[in-house]
Amino acid sequence: MNTGRTCSLHADSNPGLRLSGIMTQNSMTGPPAQADAQQEERGRVAQPPHSSPQDPQGPWWEKLWRAVVTAGCTVCVCVFSQIAGVWILYMCNGYEAFPAAHKVLDLMQYLLTPLGAYNSVEETSPSLQKELWRMESLCPLLATVFLGIVILGIGILYCLRTIAPGIPAFPDDRRQSMSRQPSFTYSEWTDGKQEDFFDLNPVPETPVFDCFMDMKPEADPATLTVKPVGLQERRGSNVSLTLDMCTPGSTESYGCMLSPREQSAREYLQRATNVLTAAELHERAMDSFTLQAEFFETPMNFVDPKEYNIPGVVRKNRYKTILPNTHSRVCLKATDEDDFLSTYINANYIRGYGGQEKVYIATQGPTVNTVSDFWRMVWQEKSPIIVMITNIEEKNEKCTEYWPEDSVTYEGIEMTVNQVIQADDYSLRLITLKSEGEERGLRHYWYTSWPDQKTPDKAPPLLELVQEVEEAQEQAPPGSGPVIVHCSAGIGRTGCFIATTIGCKQLKNEGVVDILKTTCQLRLDRGGMIQTSEQYQFVHHVLSLYEKQLSHPTEE
Repeated sequence: MNTGRTCSLHADSNPGLRLSGIMTQNSMTGPPAQADAQQEERGRVAQPPHSSPQDPQGPWWEKLWRAVVTAGCTVCVCVFSQIAGVWILYMCNGYEAFPAAHKVLDLMQYLLTPLGAYNSVEETSPSLQKELWRMESLCPLLATVFLGIVILGIGILYCLRTIAPGIPAFPDDRRQSMSRQPSFTYSEWTDGKQEDFFDLNPVPETPVFDCFMDMKPEADPATLTVKPVGLQERRGSNVSLTLDMCTPGSTESYGCMLSPREQSAREYLQRATNVLTAAELHERAMDSFTLQAEFFETPMNFVDPKEYNIPGVVRKNRYKTILPNTHSRVCLKATDEDDFLSTYINANYIRGYGGQEKVYIATQGPTVNTVSDFWRMVWQEKSPIIVMITNIEEKNEKCTEYWPEDSVTYEGIEMTVNQVIQADDYSLRLITLKSEGEERGLRHYWYTSWPDQKTPDKAPPLLELVQEVEEAQEQAPPGSGPVIVHCSAGIGRTGCFIATTIGCKQLKNEGVVDILKTTCQLRLDRGGMIQTSEQYQFVHHVLSLYEKQLSHPTEE
């Protein structure tokens, strides 16, 4: 359905393209009748002359004849291998080629002579037996006999297969029939650390999620206001076949042309909610099965790469399948009016607590090609804080080191590192930015305690960072812009940090928390936020710990 709509959209907007497409299709495939006739003719040529649906192997006498021929060839090969093996055996015992052949003929005469009619063979038989059972001849003899048995066994199998085609000559490879079921490890926050379900990098080149396809959440129906609509858009599976006619980066409401699947996913993300009281939050944080079901039921809302089918854009994306949603994309001020790339950066505005607009910016870790664009964004958006939640290199490069040791200038923006404060789990850099006579302060938090491809073993360090950033944001000068948060792809750890911050504010102000609604809000702004079910559970665990701190401040 989507393919047809896309084709009609292109044809209506460009008649020449429609005509050329029709001509190309006709030239490649030809008329339907002619193609069918050619296919039928190929089928007749490929069909064996004696085959039939009831007996694909031919009449019974042909099968019997093939079996006899196969058996004869097998016996001949077996006899030849035995004779050659015994001949080589005698040569290994010191005989020349012709004397060894004579010995073989004597042995054959001895073996083929009927019992009781030895004649002159009686004189040679003791020596032959002695020769064969010598220690240096025993192993080659056994090897020769084993080779003959193998050849006979293969011949028997092929004869049986010729007579009865249903019997395979060799067992089928189990890999052809085994279902590819991914393994999954349920992780309780009270248990020891286990491996993550995804072997991410942290994001695969082609994100695919095929686990728990039919799993349904077992939450109380009264707490969920949206009926489950199926696992749409799981791990980037929502690639649409429609084209967005809006200009990439426009701030118009997205989804000008949505497929039914996209429309269903969008409605879910807009309406899903599951408000948890303090007691429900503590219980849900330990219920990994229910949290996984809820996570898998929530659409990821990834972007179709075709929406950014613009030359040169691929050089500005760390991962080719992790792209910014067009309606909330951060647009840089153009240095060239005709150059779209000068306005592009893989970043999205993210709403905060209560739906407040542009509280955060979620972006990918800068690459060598995008360091200048990143600092242009920092200056343009007047961001007072940068939160970096990744190491420079884990299993491969996650982010380039985009800040200076002392000072550097990018795109006319001079930056100077004034002080570095080292904490247990993160480092804080106090940076001064100068451009066009204006000077601003910037706080750069670098959280380094998040292990590669896992979730942290402990929640308090991340919770402390969330509270530290929240206090710094409240003390920022008036008119300051969004807090910039990034990891490597800008969706996994970034989503956990922002969701935890919003959840802490909701718990503090309302006494309840709606993590499902927060996750849906994040994914509407940037697809894939909170990337794995383990991260989703970790957010619940951190907020459960924060609620205990609110309820029992003296104990903490």
